[in-house]
Amino acid sequence: MAAPLTRPAETPPPQPAPPTKRPARPARAASGPGARRGQRRAVALFTVPFFALFTAVTVLPMLYAAWMSLFREESSGLGFGGTERVFAGFGNFTEALGNEAFLRSFGHIAFYCVLYIPAMVGGALVLALLVDSAMARARRFFQIAYFLPHAVPGLIASLIWLYLYTPGLSPIIDVLDAFGAHWNFFGQDEAIYSVVNISAWQWTGYNMIIFYAGLQAVPREVLEAATVDGSGALRTALQVKVPMIRPTVVLTLLFTCVGAIQLFDAPKLVQLRANTMGEDWSPTMFIYTAAFKGHDYGLAAASSLILALVAGLLSFVVTKLGNRWKAS
Repeated sequence: MAAPLTRPAETPPPQPAPPTKRPARPARAASGPGARRGQRRAVALFTVPFFALFTAVTVLPMLYAAWMSLFREESSGLGFGGTERVFAGFGNFTEALGNEAFLRSFGHIAFYCVLYIPAMVGGALVLALLVDSAMARARRFFQIAYFLPHAVPGLIASLIWLYLYTPGLSPIIDVLDAFGAHWNFFGQDEAIYSVVNISAWQWTGYNMIIFYAGLQAVPREVLEAATVDGSGALRTALQVKVPMIRPTVVLTLLFTCVGAIQLFDAPKLVQLRANTMGEDWSPTMFIYTAAFKGHDYGLAAASSLILALVAGLLSFVVTKLGNRWKAS
């Protein structure tokens, strides 16, 4: 008997493959003339106030000083005929550059920088390295303690140190006398050290905070690698940490030099007791004396422009030297 015929199974028709989903494209930022105008408005919103204030408090006073430097006051009739403003051209600049007291004031500031910058910058760097070291404890306390002197206004700080320098009032002098050490803070040779001490006391903590912030940005992996290679704490600080914060050190040196050449409050108050310093000990003191005691505003304006030019040249030199040090 033959086997019954069976129908072969029907093959189902092929199904179309499901469409593949393309990854969503990131949304593009709006572009076009409208978006660019909006960006320009945003930039102007943040920059115009700065340039307005900069023009009002820096550019316009410098232009006015340049205008005043071209004139001088002359009196007639043995001083009884009043004063008359006459055009002097570059006469005030010539007088300032030929004034021995004005030139000598730059020498005083140069010697002040030789003493002040290594003491202040070096002290701030050492304190920052100590606070950043692995063995340091209570870092927040020391940061605040070192920064507190900068929180005191410069004039108030100078008055405090003027009290501490005065014999009969100063506990510092009493302690020195008890040990047989005598020091005249207002002496002819010692007065500049008193000025350096005031400035260093006020600015060391401030710059220590800047250096400490730079040290916090040093990658920890670099420090760990130095430790694995057998580098000690001192060698790591000098050969790893300090080279990696060179830009911060250069910027601090730039600000310090520019600030030093404008020194006024500390020597002005110390000069009240140290008569040997003179009223024109620094360039700013010379300008102040010429303007408000000598009433020679043309000479004061010309001297201030010369001081601004020297500060600009000094900034350029410090920046160039700093860039070479960073590149080395």
